[in-house]
Amino acid sequence: MKNIILAGFLIVFGSIAMGQEVVKQKQKGHVDENKFRQMYDLLATPNSYRTASGAPGPDYYQQRADYKIDVELDDKNAKLYGVETVTYTNNAKESLEYLWMQLDQNILSRTSKTPLVDSNTTEPAMSTVAFSRKYLEEKFDGGFKIDYVKDAKGNPVSYTVNETMMRINLAKPLAHGEKMVLNIKWNYNINNYMIDGGRSGYERFADGNNLYVLAQFYPRMAVYNDVEGWQNMQFWGAGEFALPFGNFEVNVTVPADHVMEATGVLQNRSEVFTIEQQKRYALAEKSYDNPVIVVTQEEAMVAEKGFSTQKKTWKFKAENVRDFGISTSRKFILDAMAVKFGERNVMAVSIYPKEGNPLWEQYSTRAVAHTLKSYSSYTFDYPYPKAVSVNARDQGMEYPMICWNFGRPDADGKYSDRVKYGMLGVIIHEVGHNFFPMIVNSDERQWTWMDEGLNTFMEYLAEITFDPNFPVDRGPAKTIVPYMSGDQSKLEPIMTNSESIKQFGSNAYGKPAAGLNILRETIMGRELFDYAFKTYANRWKFKHPTPEDFFRTMEDASGVDLDWFIRGWFYTTDYTDIGIKEVKKYFVSNTPSKEVSEYLAKKRRRRSGADGPMVYMIADGSEDFKPEMNKPFEIKEIKNLDEYIQTTFTKEEQLKLNSPKYFFQVTFDKPGGLVMPILVEITFEDGTVENHKFPAQIWRMNDNEVSRTFATQKAITKIVIDPKLETADIDISNNTWPKQEVKSKFD
Repeated sequence: MKNIILAGFLIVFGSIAMGQEVVKQKQKGHVDENKFRQMYDLLATPNSYRTASGAPGPDYYQQRADYKIDVELDDKNAKLYGVETVTYTNNAKESLEYLWMQLDQNILSRTSKTPLVDSNTTEPAMSTVAFSRKYLEEKFDGGFKIDYVKDAKGNPVSYTVNETMMRINLAKPLAHGEKMVLNIKWNYNINNYMIDGGRSGYERFADGNNLYVLAQFYPRMAVYNDVEGWQNMQFWGAGEFALPFGNFEVNVTVPADHVMEATGVLQNRSEVFTIEQQKRYALAEKSYDNPVIVVTQEEAMVAEKGFSTQKKTWKFKAENVRDFGISTSRKFILDAMAVKFGERNVMAVSIYPKEGNPLWEQYSTRAVAHTLKSYSSYTFDYPYPKAVSVNARDQGMEYPMICWNFGRPDADGKYSDRVKYGMLGVIIHEVGHNFFPMIVNSDERQWTWMDEGLNTFMEYLAEITFDPNFPVDRGPAKTIVPYMSGDQSKLEPIMTNSESIKQFGSNAYGKPAAGLNILRETIMGRELFDYAFKTYANRWKFKHPTPEDFFRTMEDASGVDLDWFIRGWFYTTDYTDIGIKEVKKYFVSNTPSKEVSEYLAKKRRRRSGADGPMVYMIADGSEDFKPEMNKPFEIKEIKNLDEYIQTTFTKEEQLKLNSPKYFFQVTFDKPGGLVMPILVEITFEDGTVENHKFPAQIWRMNDNEVSRTFATQKAITKIVIDPKLETADIDISNNTWPKQEVKSKFD
């Protein structure tokens, strides 16, 4: 009472002081900050190149680069020599004043600025080898040495090298529809990637042999498109590659005792394989259940003991690919099997040294075949003629039709589950990259998540069907909780450029994959998600999509508004935390409580008209609550309600009516910034369980808390939010009623 009197006094005093005028405090206006506002402020404006639906527009175009390449490997000195003819076609409406090419090997040149862009401190202790390499030895020189750039007539062409990029200075602009032919000769020292780092190079074995994985080995055309013009961002090492499509004819000359695989179809198998190996390969082309060993371990062991001075040239052709990769060694074993796609056979192939066995012979090619089938089921039938898995130590990198993958047993051939599943995971992941981004060709240098994140999501689906007990560490929502609950100063939104991400694996791989799983399993449902995802893949296969194309297609093809999710999950570092704030139990009465009377008085002031017979809900704990109310509710105890039912419904209709006996009002709060569906599991006194799902839009009017009343036939003994950990909730200590102590890891 004292508070009420004081308030009244203040009001009267205020009225006298202001001359009987009531003055309201004015509040400042604000922009729309609702979590469900549309994303017009974040997405690029649709146009004739890229439509609002997420599909390519009527004016969409992409450039083309066709290559004829001859390279020779100097195995003794680990050096590569090459000459290429590039035919570049300008399909843009505008003319181009110059062309840009990528020289990614220059990241390993002595003058490279890459080592200078990272902070570095003095280590208190380091190995003598590391100290020598860091402070004493001359740095490895692995950059391109350009001998010449000429036009189709053999005339010199002016060029300017800027670190990992090379500008071709055209004598006159290249108009729409015109072609430019460039002849380029180059060489470079191949890096030992175990020492000098890199995504390609060679591995040196104790027996003196090298295993080569060669990529970025030739000057490559950069992408020019409608979004950013030339993609000529420097290669710093994290952001990968953006490349145009084209056809390749590549001849690779190596020592005669080498076995090789590369992007494309081998044109001269009879010249490089023995007759027996050709017969085995023919068997592999008809084997759909088990791999056939084409080059045996015994043959590889004989080859690795020699060092042939003779040469062989392997000839490959590839159509409509964005890049080219090669792997060669005299140590290689090769096995293969066929995978059926309609009337077409695709070859799943593995090449590996004896050090990879027995693990690789048993699992690699089977994993390749499974990956092609799994990914195809969610996107499109794998269009290329083969997919190759190469065993290269400490590598995990992808190129069209070929990839390098780590994982080997101990020297005695034994391996742990960790090694086995690690190898299988990287094979599935890298082979899967054929789909994203080798075919659905996003810009990896700008947006790592568009290839790594989508691919990690697809990898998860492939892993759990390859082995239901696969120990996945990325994909399910719960796996990203440690990252999303971390120090905000070390987090960036997914929509961050590749070179500016601190926790690369979690940000670009784990969080996008978890987000896609949440969309598929919890928000959209599998049917709608799978249809939209397949639509995106087919719209943009052999094209260059942007993030907006993906976001818009997922909405366009599913009919689900995802702006709230995309904004929160991809553009912020907000996290999910939804809890149970309060649970109230209500009882039905013929007589209103004080609180109910006040509620009705306010309600009647807002509208006119009689309410008629009323049913009153009395909260457990209110001053009008009586202990005798604490029993199951029955309609016959409430006269007005019983009369209403008797006079309104037939006997048959009355039998179909619900008969709740208990009423529980649950208030949910949201300490976290992300909105998510509220997933509720209710346990009753008899042990039975009931699940409820409230769409994320339940938060649209109040971003802090919402309430729901559960009318049940049985008493509720327990309520849990997100019982299956589907929403990446970072704090489950507030997810249960009655509140339970969450055990620590120690407990």
